[in-house]
Order: sequence, then structure tokens, then C-alpha cells
Amino acid sequence: MKFRSLGAALLRGIALGACLLLTVPATLQAQTRQLLNYEAIHKPVHGDRGMVVSQNALASEVGARVLREGGNAVDASVATAFALAVLLPRAGNVGGDGYMLVHLVDEGRTVAIDFRSAAPAAATLERFFDAEGRLTGDKRGWMAAGVPGTVAGLALAHRKYGRLPWARLVQPAIRLAEDGVVLSRDEAFALHWGRERLATSPASAKIFLHPDGSALRAGERLRQRDLGWTLRQIARGGEDAFYRGPVADRLVAAMQRHGGLITHADLAAYRAVESEPLSTAYRDHVVVTMPPSSGGGTSILQMLNLLEHVDMGGHGAGSAAVLHAMAEAIKLAWADRARYAGDPGFVQVPTAGLVSKAYAAERFALFSPERALDATALAAGNPAPYESPSTTHFSVIDAQGNAVSTTYTLGSDFGAGVVAEGTGFLLGNLIGNFSLQAQRDMASDPARTTSNVIGAGRRPVSSMSPTLLMRDGKVRMVTGSPGGNTIPGTVMQSIVDVVDFGLNIAEATSQPRIHQDMRSGVLQVERGISPDTLALLRGLGHRIEVGETIGSTQILMVGADGVEGAADPRRPGAGAVAE
Repeated sequence: MKFRSLGAALLRGIALGACLLLTVPATLQAQTRQLLNYEAIHKPVHGDRGMVVSQNALASEVGARVLREGGNAVDASVATAFALAVLLPRAGNVGGDGYMLVHLVDEGRTVAIDFRSAAPAAATLERFFDAEGRLTGDKRGWMAAGVPGTVAGLALAHRKYGRLPWARLVQPAIRLAEDGVVLSRDEAFALHWGRERLATSPASAKIFLHPDGSALRAGERLRQRDLGWTLRQIARGGEDAFYRGPVADRLVAAMQRHGGLITHADLAAYRAVESEPLSTAYRDHVVVTMPPSSGGGTSILQMLNLLEHVDMGGHGAGSAAVLHAMAEAIKLAWADRARYAGDPGFVQVPTAGLVSKAYAAERFALFSPERALDATALAAGNPAPYESPSTTHFSVIDAQGNAVSTTYTLGSDFGAGVVAEGTGFLLGNLIGNFSLQAQRDMASDPARTTSNVIGAGRRPVSSMSPTLLMRDGKVRMVTGSPGGNTIPGTVMQSIVDVVDFGLNIAEATSQPRIHQDMRSGVLQVERGISPDTLALLRGLGHRIEVGETIGSTQILMVGADGVEGAADPRRPGAGAVAE
């Protein structure tokens, strides 16, 4: 009887609901259906105003809190960057470098800030080859460190475009460093994986390792009191404290003690550089990205210019034809990058030619839908006729529509593995990003050409490429990724997934990715691509290896009713946090 009564009550409720639904306006019914739309398996986080997404959810919360307290997107980016320096020691940093794009909605323009590391004056090519001609000292240890750029880049962005007091933005990182943070399983695994590199200097070992050489474990608290001291100096004295004050004194003393190359003069001479970003039209959007010294931005635009000649949407996401076209575009762009990318302060980079539509049309003539190009034998093109006279990424959008896309790095995971006594921060190993072997080979082999040569004050080419997707003059998407050489292709794929295939950013983030390795010729693919599709690609001549995950995008998108965020699940602990 009880069941009959319950059933009758349910039927009456359903009938009543149906009557009520018939009386609601059609627009409200449409909204209701939209709220119950479960077509997409992967769904982004939604926010009504602003949002921060980064590789660490706590760092994202630090940035979101700044937005709630009246800060703008630049303020939130600065706070997030300093928090990541504490929470993500494998890549977050004050001893490394990076790039930032800032879109200023009131001014209707976007600026690019280059804070890539610079080579010390003493960093000559000969120093990095031993008596037997072997390359050494460029990837680990004191000589591998370039002049850090992160503090100067964040300070420049804040000085010109920030709103809240500088010290307020550094304070959360100070608290995290001094109070300590309990390590997650992933963070502890990273320390264990990098324990040999972290043992390179006594100061780094003291922070991250136990006395017996084992790494701190999950559930243990990582306290970084010396890093707290450095952050306090930066909070009080800004970039001067880092480049010309007490932090510089400790850093240079350690360099002299351990045979490093950075001097007071190198630090005092360092400047972050603001410039105009690069852009190209792609379908009905405009893609805005980093200019050189980033080589990644140029590559992204080249890839997209090439893919405009392919009906990507018609083939469909994940199809063999689409993956083949992406791989070929990566090959053609990378062949040019290896030849032409360099520091524009020292070499003439043919940027306008490389990103021109006419040059892409010429290079696309090499494309065949039926056969893969040989990546190992692919030569660079000639853009001159078209000329006119372990890293992390985070994205921020504020309630006014200002947007910041930032990628910064220590180079390898944990950088050079060294910490100057009393400073608490790891130094990046960015010297290894110069094409040192190719530069040495140029003397005997004219075919070995590169513009990425080492020299006093020069900045090595980087794949880092924070990027914005615009439509009708407004920011639609903020994207970027870590991943070294995989970065340009990863960013390109995130754009194609949204523009050509109409995926939401959570779906785009979860889509299996590819990367074309130029040295081996292997097409690296993530798990999740159909075996049938892989068989078709092998039939086109691709040599395929299914391996590790590729990239870690942290994407925001502006929608009709707020902001959507998607933290990449490829790196545990990432998070999107709404204002």
C-alpha cells in the first residue's frame, strides 16, 4: 500500500511538473535544457567573474583570492607565480625565467613580456667543452645557471599594469615557505625522481632531502625558510633586492665559492623586455603569441597557417587525416625553428616571413595527404622573400576581461640542481638551451647552421609560448603548456580542438595528443588513440611510439555567462579556481 501511495504521489508530481513546464517561457525551458545538457563527457569549471588555473590548486587559490580582494589579472598572476615558486619546486621559480602575455581590455591591446634568462658575460662556448671535445657543465651544476629573469619579469608586469601593492602579492608565498606545506604523493614522487639532481649542492640537499640522501616523503612537511627570507627581501625591495641587493650578494658569493659564472655586473645589467606580440588569423579567430626570443610562438603560427589549407573540421577530431596533418605541420615549423630562431637582440630573425600566409602556402606544397615527410632529412625553407622592412603554465582572467598567459621554467625538472647558500631557491639550467654542439660544429660543417648561439647577455631560444585566442577583438581563450619541444604542438592542438572541432576546453584538454620528434623521426602519441587510426598513420609512413603524456595545458575560456577553466589532469594537483 505504501508503495502504491508513493507511486501515485510520484505520478501526480510528474503531471504537475509537466503542467508547470508548459507555463514557463520558452527561453527558460531552453536554459533548463542547457543546464541538463550532458552531451560532453568532460566539463570545465565555471565562474561568474574571473578565474585562475595552474598546475597547483593551492597556487590557483592564492591568485583567485587576489582577484576577490580587488586585484586585476596581473596582480593575480604575480601572486600565483610566487606561490608556485614554493609549491612546485620542480618548475615554479624565482631562479628561472619565462614569458608573459598581458591583454589590457581598456586599451584594446596585448603586450608581450620576455623574462628569459641571459648568459653571464663569462659564459663562452669553450667553457662547456672538455679537453676531449665533450659537452659538459651545461645541464647541471653551477655553470649551467643563466642570469634569472623571473623576478624582473613579474616586477615589470606589476609596475606597469598591476593594481595592488607589490608586498601584498608576495606575502602568501612567504607564508607558505615559512610555515611549510605537506607534500602530496605526486610532489614527493617528483622529489624522489629528482633526488640525484637535488643532491648537486649541499644547500639544495638540505631543503629537499633527508640526511641519508632520500627525498622527503608524502605527508611530510616541506619548509623553505631560506626561500622565505629571499621572498621577504623581494617583498620589501622589489627587483632591486634580487639583482642589486642582499639576494644578489648571497648568490654571487655562492658563484665565487663553487665555480659559477654569474657576477654582480651580470645581475645588475639584466632587464625584462616588453615588446609587441606576434599574431595570425586562423579561421574566424586571431591567435596572439610570444615573439622571439621564444621560438615556440613563431612555430605555433606557422603550424596554424599550414593547417588552414586542410579541412580539419571535415575530417573530424582524432582522425588519421587530422593527426597526419598536425604531424606534418609540426615537422615543417620545426625545421625552420632549428635554422632561424635566436635572440632578436643579437641576430636578425625573419619573423615576419616565417609567420606570413604566403610563406605557409609555399611550404604547404611539400605536404602530401598520402605520405609522411622524413623529419630527420627535412630542410628549412627560405622565408626571406616574405619579410617586410620541466616548466609550468598558468592562466588568469579577471572580471573586467583582462587576461594574462604565463609560462615559466627552471629548464629541467629542478633546474641546475643548485641553491646558493642562504637563498633557498633553485637556479635554472638554461645554458643548456643554447645550441652549443651545433654552434661548435658550424666551424667545420657549413650545413650545421643555427642562430641560437651563446654569448654574453644572449637569451637562449625557448619553446615556451603563452598564447591568446581572440575573436572580434576580445579574448576568447587563454592557453599555454610546459613540455619543452612539445609545447608549440600542444598549444596548436588546443586551438584546433576548440576552433575546428568545437570542443569545450575540458574536452580539448583531455583529447589525446601527438608530438613529432625531429631527431629520431618518431611520431610520439598518447594512449587513447584508436589502434585503427594508428594503423592508418603507419600506412602513411609514420613511425609511431605510444608513450608518456604530452604537455600540461591550463586553459581558460570566456563564455556568454562567465569564465570556464580546465586544469590538465596529466599533472596531478592542478586546479582551476573561480574568483
